[in-house]
Amino acid sequence: MEDEVKDAKHSQRELERRMFHLKTLYDLGQEIGYLRGTDEIFKSLLMMMIGTFGASSGFILLCDVNRGKIEAFTQRGMGRNSLDIFSQAIESGCFRELNEITEPLIFDESSQVQKKEKFFELLSSFHIKIWIPFIIDSNLRGGIGLGDKLSGDLYTADDQELLSTMARQGAVAIENARLHQARIEALENSKKELEQLNRAKSRALDHLSHELRTPLAVIQGNIRILKRKVQAQPAPIVRAEVFDSLEKNLSRLSDIQQETDQIIRSHQELEMMPPLEELHQPPSISTEIIHLYSFTEGILEDVKKQASHRTIQFEIDGEEDLNLAIDPKILEASLVALLKNAIENTPDEGMIRIVLEQKNQWIQLKIMDFGIGITKENQRHLFDGLFHTLDTELYSSKKPYDFGAGGKGLNLLRIKTYGQRFGFDVSAASQRCIYLPTDRDLCAGKISECPHCKTLEECLQSGGSTFCLTFSVVEG
Repeated sequence: MEDEVKDAKHSQRELERRMFHLKTLYDLGQEIGYLRGTDEIFKSLLMMMIGTFGASSGFILLCDVNRGKIEAFTQRGMGRNSLDIFSQAIESGCFRELNEITEPLIFDESSQVQKKEKFFELLSSFHIKIWIPFIIDSNLRGGIGLGDKLSGDLYTADDQELLSTMARQGAVAIENARLHQARIEALENSKKELEQLNRAKSRALDHLSHELRTPLAVIQGNIRILKRKVQAQPAPIVRAEVFDSLEKNLSRLSDIQQETDQIIRSHQELEMMPPLEELHQPPSISTEIIHLYSFTEGILEDVKKQASHRTIQFEIDGEEDLNLAIDPKILEASLVALLKNAIENTPDEGMIRIVLEQKNQWIQLKIMDFGIGITKENQRHLFDGLFHTLDTELYSSKKPYDFGAGGKGLNLLRIKTYGQRFGFDVSAASQRCIYLPTDRDLCAGKISECPHCKTLEECLQSGGSTFCLTFSVVEG
């Protein structure tokens, strides 16, 4: 019976010991687990150890193995000159002894032999009673020393075990903090390098735009002079058609230069713009409350006149009482660009739908065409500018709004810029026509001439694209 009581008491003490250890480690984790500064972790770890064991004093020492110098030091109750004393001792040869200590040590009356060593004599001079090795990595090594317990009790093997576990937990926190700081520094360096590259890129692009503009102007002027001189001759040796061809191609080069310049400016604006969440209010030129349905109807009528040579059915569906707060010129430019894009990708006898709807705090304006669609590869580059969704070799000289007229992606890039600046989102989804899987597969341009689809319903089911503008709801 007596043995059973002893066993029960022993089990109870063991349970209490484990519970105390677990609670101490949990509290330590809460104290240092979220700290990012190594100095804060050192101080918190030391105070937790001193508080847990009621020590009269203590310190944490960390040395750089390669340099033989103290990397970090924090103390409580050991005097202001303790750091200088330890620094001198480390420099005078104590570091070798410190580096060789790999196991925790408890100093008592039986430790006199050890105290003859310089480092142990130093610890004794500060009345250190227990020493715990503190190792971050192969280069950062040191230890933790605690003075007498205020209770007068001696340190036990159980104390040694708990302190060692706390030291390992602290070392992990220090390593995490150092890695976190290294990541921050790497990101800051990358940011600086990126800013330098962006500045260099902007200068290079500005120079390129200027270098294109200048020779084009010179060539244009020389052609005009040459044309006048030739026309003044009684029998011109150069036909007028030659000058027409030169002027036409020069005009194309000038258009490319201007569009390139606009794309460069748009990209620069996007890069310089702060994230939308950092803006108190999206900047606006002239914000107005717009009745979306009637506004869209008016824009669609104007676009239909521009595309009157096309045979396309247009539909507007959705709620008629939606209002937006936006600059009307920005909304008009965005809507016209998306309608033009839809028309140029929809074959004659096809259909385009405009859908207006509200979803919770968002209003969406969708332009849905049932045309040839866009391949998955090309969808990734839609808003980059200077990007064709058809193979470049397949483009021919066509008028705006013609089927397959194609563009250089400038309008979509401009809409993306508008969205960043004025606080709305633009997105796209597309399904490539199942009968035209690649960029080199050509559509007949008219449903009745398609070898695959003979009816509108068949064409509607084969592919298409949806571009969506999303705006926040006007409050009140």
